Amino acid sequence: MSSATGHSIKGRKTANDVFITPRALAKQQIDMIDATDEDKWLDPCRNSEDGSYYSQFPTDKKDWCEIMEGKSFFEYGEGVDIIVQNPPYSIMNDWIKKNIELNPRVISMLIGIGNLTARRMEMLENAGYGLTKMKMMKVYKWYGMSCIVQFEKGKESIIQIDRTVWREE
Repeated sequence: MSSATGHSIKGRKTANDVFITPRALAKQQIDMIDATDEDKWLDPCRNSEDGSYYSQFPTDKKDWCEIMEGKSFFEYGEGVDIIVQNPPYSIMNDWIKKNIELNPRVISMLIGIGNLTARRMEMLENAGYGLTKMKMMKVYKWYGMSCIVQFEKGKESIIQIDRTVWREE
């Protein structure tokens, strides 16, 4: 049975990490980035030749990966300045580690709000990235609220993490 938002994940037997980003939302995410003409952009999960992100990057200095076309993000090793993506949630920790390994200036992700965990934020902060921008939205047929999070190398985070377990005394 589907909910009022048009989706149903109950009873799903396998992970489905293929959720195409609406083009207008991808453009909003791209426009949030303060880029220079020298920046090289990467779409690590393009999906198709006219991918929502890749085709809208404001430069010809861009590259892409797509596992379904035999070009795995986990094997990518070129230098990039900006990574913009709607990453696969089922391998989020490894995906974030690969983003960090590539050492871009900006890491921008469209993720489900439940995927923005303290542990993942700490992974990025420990690698020198601060959460500098965040925008929440609802995408039809996607489970729950989503958010665009932008992490920038060498910048202070707009959110503080407190891992204290508070108890009533």
